[in-house]
Amino acid sequence: MKTVPNLTLAPGADEGALYSLAAKKLGVRPGAIEELQIKRRSLDARRKGAIKYVYTVDVRLRGESAEPPGEYEIPRLAPSGAPPVVAGFGPAGMFCALTLARAGLKPIVLERGSDVETRAAKVAAFRAGGALDSECNVQFGEGGAGTFSDGKLNTGTHDRRITQVLREFYLHGAPRSVTYDAKPHVGTDVLSRVVKSIREEIISLGGELRFNSRLAGLVTGAMGEVVGAGVVSGGLEYVEKCSALVLATGHSARDTFEMLLSGGVPMEPKAFSLGARIEHSQAALDLAQYGVPRGRALPAADYSLSVHLPGGRGVYTFCMCPGGEVIAAASEPGGVVTNGMSYSGRAMPNCNSALLVGVRPEDFPHPGPLGGVEWQREIERRAFEYAGGDYRAPAQLVGDFLENRASTAPGPVRPSYLPGVSWGDLREVLPGVVTDSLAAALPLLAKKLPLFAEGGAVLTGPETRSSSPVRIPRGADRQCALKNLYPCGEGPGWAGGITSAAVDGLRVAEAVMARY
Repeated sequence: MKTVPNLTLAPGADEGALYSLAAKKLGVRPGAIEELQIKRRSLDARRKGAIKYVYTVDVRLRGESAEPPGEYEIPRLAPSGAPPVVAGFGPAGMFCALTLARAGLKPIVLERGSDVETRAAKVAAFRAGGALDSECNVQFGEGGAGTFSDGKLNTGTHDRRITQVLREFYLHGAPRSVTYDAKPHVGTDVLSRVVKSIREEIISLGGELRFNSRLAGLVTGAMGEVVGAGVVSGGLEYVEKCSALVLATGHSARDTFEMLLSGGVPMEPKAFSLGARIEHSQAALDLAQYGVPRGRALPAADYSLSVHLPGGRGVYTFCMCPGGEVIAAASEPGGVVTNGMSYSGRAMPNCNSALLVGVRPEDFPHPGPLGGVEWQREIERRAFEYAGGDYRAPAQLVGDFLENRASTAPGPVRPSYLPGVSWGDLREVLPGVVTDSLAAALPLLAKKLPLFAEGGAVLTGPETRSSSPVRIPRGADRQCALKNLYPCGEGPGWAGGITSAAVDGLRVAEAVMARY
């Protein structure tokens, strides 16, 4: 295969034209190309009047032998004794369990929430004003927190395993473009089908998925090694013996962190981020980024911004959701949490992203390994009480925030958060280190994207769950201080986002398989 870079097409153009463009660059007739595969595609919108897609393609000419695809090799192993147990079925747990199942190890997966279909119904009911299910919500359930997001598969890592992760998303129902787009995304609607397909393959290979089953304790052997998982399911408790316990419980499993700490598992506080969701009109963003109203040929515009304030503190946008919604992401009674979500079509009238301030353990007002967890909880409860105690979220117009006055009504941007917002002053909810940093950063961000200077944009908070405030140290063998216990993914502090968590799931699966 020959790699041909820098082929350009106008948005909406037929990608079949890549054959003639590649042939021209190679100095051959288009008919001489036997096979063409898109390797990478990115949108170049730097020149507003000349927006284009830029492609890199791999080409095989007639007469050239086809190269075998580089496969991610999984050994076939003979299970013996107790099976591996995977706690959590978010991206890390899914890819770990899928790999172990393909190796023949028949893993047992424990997921405290429900299957994705039941979960979607419970999330919709909560957003409509119903009760919060603390075991099944935006944070807990099949697919993990990433299921109710934009489904962005931005790599953020150069690990070779990322190719396998993106390929699996495609094979399980995501569009093929996720394997080559510079900014691949799936959307909540498609991602739900993908995680169900992965679940079905694991089961077909002899693995088990146990929903509504929470990891509640560790059983250790004579040498202090983990030999079993204490499980609570349907009000009953039992012990599941295991040869390895993969801890892929996600960043919101606070009760699990508390259980592990009391059980002697070493952990440490970790830097994370706090802030709010900032919401604009998608049409206004399209015009700002493209210079013209967006037609069908162009995707909903996005952005990624960051600044460093004097003193070194970073403020940045994260999990940007074009054509999406701000959603209620609470997992504990009496707390308000926000997140962002969009469907594959990205067709809602607003866009939003997290606007976050980096905080470090020395900023935490609470001591100990779980000091960041307590800080998150404190902020979420304050937001709940301030907004009226019914899971509405505190909201404030950007202009009012910068003028240090409470908001009383919406401006031109109508907030999308359900079950609704309570207008007020975010300084009553968020810590001073966060609000001071946001106030200093917004004018600087507006120099990069003037939309951030618009006073009618909406800030809805708090955003407290962008990443885990805890790390469970582990060695080169991926085990922590307790033998047979494998911290994995975002919750124990070893990933940040869907794809990096999935990659870490593969790493841990490899470590478990190596023992066989």
